Amino acid sequence: MPYAYVLITTEVGVEEEVKEKLLQEPEVVEADVVFGVYDIVAKVKGDSIEEIRRIVTQKIRRKIDKITSTQTLIVVSKD
Repeated sequence: MPYAYVLITTEVGVEEEVKEKLLQEPEVVEADVVFGVYDIVAKVKGDSIEEIRRIVTQKIRRKIDKITSTQTLIVVSKD
């Protein structure tokens, strides 16, 4: 099953709120607030790469307010 890490930037001060909304989506298996360029790192699983694209665009970017940008890193190999 493919998965990806989604690096998320939010509006200031709403990181925990966005994290909780992310974790309500069944395809988001982990989410952590982090320091650095990004505010949240989320792990997303899907049945295909196309499904991951749909999850990121429809269930994360369009559905959750206060997200200003995302960067998706699709995992190509696992150990």
